[in-house]
Amino acid sequence: MKYHVLHIQTSFAEEWQKDIFDQQICELGFDTIDGEDYYIPSYLLESQISNLQSAITNTIGATLLGIEACPDENWNAAWEAEHPVQELPLGIRIVPHCAFGAGHHETTSMMIDALINSQLSTINSQLSTFTVLDHGTGTGVLAIFAKRLGADRVIAVDIDEKSVENARENAALNGETIEVLHSSSFHFSPFTFHLILANIHRNILLEYMPSYAAALVAGGELWLSGFYEEDCPVLIAAAAQQKLQHIATHASAEWRMLQFRLEAE
Repeated sequence: MKYHVLHIQTSFAEEWQKDIFDQQICELGFDTIDGEDYYIPSYLLESQISNLQSAITNTIGATLLGIEACPDENWNAAWEAEHPVQELPLGIRIVPHCAFGAGHHETTSMMIDALINSQLSTINSQLSTFTVLDHGTGTGVLAIFAKRLGADRVIAVDIDEKSVENARENAALNGETIEVLHSSSFHFSPFTFHLILANIHRNILLEYMPSYAAALVAGGELWLSGFYEEDCPVLIAAAAQQKLQHIATHASAEWRMLQFRLEAE
């Protein structure tokens, strides 16, 4: 089977824009994204190239530098050899594939640390059922940590089919039962979750803030990550409009994480 490598140069103002572009590239058929130097070699079937060229050309901040024919190889095996299983605390192992969130990026590691320090198992012992939603799950890493730490029911959602597959694989790899859903909308019943996790960029968090608040039980918590210090005021203000009380801010390098609690009626 013939494959090609497309060399793409990106010049996005914000890192989250590149994360979104990478995810869109995966959705369009790229099997591999290689490196953090703003060049993205991705191996494609010849039939896919014309559609992808058009998509790249229409993306502000992305430039197609060239296309090369590649010899036949097992690119999945090559990718896995270059991207080994990530070993994380609590014996959790993650194979990242195309999905964002292997566990070591600051936005993800802050959430993991908060989960570990939250004593979910202690909270769970005081409730009949402790439910968690991981919105924009990627590899499923946060959902898996929540389940490992004592949550009874964990639902993980992603808009990208490959991320959904990856999250299911990682849940099975770690022996954890996670409900992984492929969805582009937020359609959960009110008062469903004790904890909602969302490691996504600011604009999506703002869009879904009312839905997050509606899906939390009274006293439930919303944890957000994936943004910078300058994004915090607008997120805190939007949360306050939904009766979400700001209870903590965490920092790692330039990244921030916010924790909120839904006020009881």
